[in-house]
Amino acid sequence: MDWIRSAPLFGATDISPPWGKSSMLYSAYEVQRSLLAGASAFADIGAQMLANPNNPMGYVGGGPAMSAALEVFAHAAAPRGKPEFGIDEVMLDGKPIAVEERIEARRAFGQLKHFVKPGVADPGPKLLIVAPMSGHFATLLRGTVARMVPGHDVYITDWRDAKNVPLSEGKFDLDDYVDYVIAWCEHVGEAGGKDSDQRPHMLAVCQPSVPCFAATACMGRDKHPNRPRTLTLMGGPIDTREAPTAVNTVATERPFSWFEQNVIATVPFQYAGAGRKVYPGFLQLTGFLSMNLGSHLTSHWEMFKHLVEGDDDSADKTKHFYEEYRSVADMTAEFYLQTIEVVFQTHALPKGEYVHNDHVVDASDITDTALLAIEGEHDDISGLGQTKAALTIADRLPAKMKKYYMAKDVGHYGIFNGSKWRTRIAPVLEDWIATHGG
Repeated sequence: MDWIRSAPLFGATDISPPWGKSSMLYSAYEVQRSLLAGASAFADIGAQMLANPNNPMGYVGGGPAMSAALEVFAHAAAPRGKPEFGIDEVMLDGKPIAVEERIEARRAFGQLKHFVKPGVADPGPKLLIVAPMSGHFATLLRGTVARMVPGHDVYITDWRDAKNVPLSEGKFDLDDYVDYVIAWCEHVGEAGGKDSDQRPHMLAVCQPSVPCFAATACMGRDKHPNRPRTLTLMGGPIDTREAPTAVNTVATERPFSWFEQNVIATVPFQYAGAGRKVYPGFLQLTGFLSMNLGSHLTSHWEMFKHLVEGDDDSADKTKHFYEEYRSVADMTAEFYLQTIEVVFQTHALPKGEYVHNDHVVDASDITDTALLAIEGEHDDISGLGQTKAALTIADRLPAKMKKYYMAKDVGHYGIFNGSKWRTRIAPVLEDWIATHGG
């Protein structure tokens, strides 16, 4: 297992097979996945049989323990698809309000989703949440969306799994990501007609901090009517030279060619994107798990004990977490590799050297978009100062339009999910949006 190395990109690890080529890896993974899917189904049947109250074997000897063990294995080995947001209603002024999920715009590598509150006359300020293209689906931000929907008119980027995008749709790299963000800012800004606010608020969680900052600078340069009114960056790698973490360091330890040769695979024939070069989601997941293997093993042990004890509620919480955590998507090779180079190796954005569509992205072009940088005290993915750097390089933005918030006792995922996000961090964001609402 010495070929598992901490990765620079999205807080996971890069997995490089010892034979040096990953082209065959995808096919091998598909065979394993098929075998595990069958084993999971049989284990699930066995668990249900032992848990059946009419089965006397479920009450004696090791029956309960065997049932729990089979259920844990069945859940861990089951194949995962794209999760649903499942936000059907939220509480507004103490009353339940229905929420409808609508697709507002479609592009080859993603779509724009809108969480509509029918019957609510004033849905609140327009907020575009830009989800990471980091191996997980946008539903990783389910808690972020649910917290912001009551007081805001929320949209989110819903990135597509690259293995399902036909080669005929062309490439998708970091520059295309910036173009998508600009296009969706336009869409959100223009939604509701000329009488609505043409400048939305934007929230970038982790990885999209760089392309969202670049998009904001480009729109500022062009005085775009739909440029963000506020931009909030949460745990993002604006300048990875600041307090580099273990998951950043490997990008500077290995040459660019190493990433090209060792972590890029070809999508197999059974998918719509057959032949596309990708950084596979299953490699990303292996990295996620290996970063904190001990804690993941402990979580599954605790789930086993809860099932033995009949504490289904506690076991279900762990199950729900891993159903989301293990749902992963592929990224295009060109996006992954350009991000490695631009963000983690050359630090092009903070050095004023990032070129987008033949124009240098100049942070000084951000002059009237209020910037809020949020970091977690214990973030082991984007170190302290990496996101805050955005406030420094936007040197023409007035001080009153800049704010930094460091969330104490919060790790990377706690910035945008969980109780600390809901009670401590979200109110800071809400206040920032209200203060600079136009």
